Amino acid sequence: MGVKGAALATVISQFVSAVWTFQFLTGHRTILKIKKEKMILKKKHVVKIFSLGMAGFMMGITNSVVTIVCNSTLQMYGGDLYIAIMTIINSIREVISLPGQGLANASQPVLGYNYGAKQYQRVLQGIKYVTITSLITSFILWLSVTLFPEMFIQIFSHNQEIITDGTSAIRLYFFGFFMMSFQMTGQAIAVGLGKAKQAVFFSVFRKVIIVAPLTVILPMYIGINGVFIAEAISNFIGGGACYMTMLLTIGKDLFKKSKEGLTVTS
Repeated sequence: MGVKGAALATVISQFVSAVWTFQFLTGHRTILKIKKEKMILKKKHVVKIFSLGMAGFMMGITNSVVTIVCNSTLQMYGGDLYIAIMTIINSIREVISLPGQGLANASQPVLGYNYGAKQYQRVLQGIKYVTITSLITSFILWLSVTLFPEMFIQIFSHNQEIITDGTSAIRLYFFGFFMMSFQMTGQAIAVGLGKAKQAVFFSVFRKVIIVAPLTVILPMYIGINGVFIAEAISNFIGGGACYMTMLLTIGKDLFKKSKEGLTVTS
């Protein structure tokens, strides 16, 4: 069926996944079950869910905006070859982002539970742990892509021209990718602790304020490589700014509450 088959496979997989999830949440293997009589919307809960979910929504929207800007710029300066290379890069990025993002997201229930229980010292320990593990994981994956870019490209294409031009493009694009672990953990921490405003800010800042403008401006001066360098610059600025903002707002508040709790206990 060609490309249509791939599209159909995607739709079928989403349907099967939805059915399986619903069956699990209404079955005997879960502690909290979905029940018809309990599915009554309450405004305060709906607002809370929407405000926190907005971070993920904004992440998706900004990714789409950046993809459009990148493809338009690549078409202008490099043509179809570089659009193909960027498609491969985005696929690689999706895969190597998952471990760090998974660790960050998995910390949210633990952080949220301890935050609600006013165990602020445990929250700080959790933040430290997830930051270190996510950073180490992202660093190892970044090193793998940087040292063996041809191997990753050949998963998708054996076109020699794509491999040759794609090798340098990948190294530029993923330069400093490990810094994205700070973006992942900073945003996950904000969502886990119910800080909706910070979470949305982290989602918008890197993509809209840094990546999109640089993707348009840099190629005017340094050519096609500017598109890939724009992402590298955003890894450092976006990741660092995101985590520092989290430390200076959420982290500062946690340290203060943690010390107050220790004083009361002693």
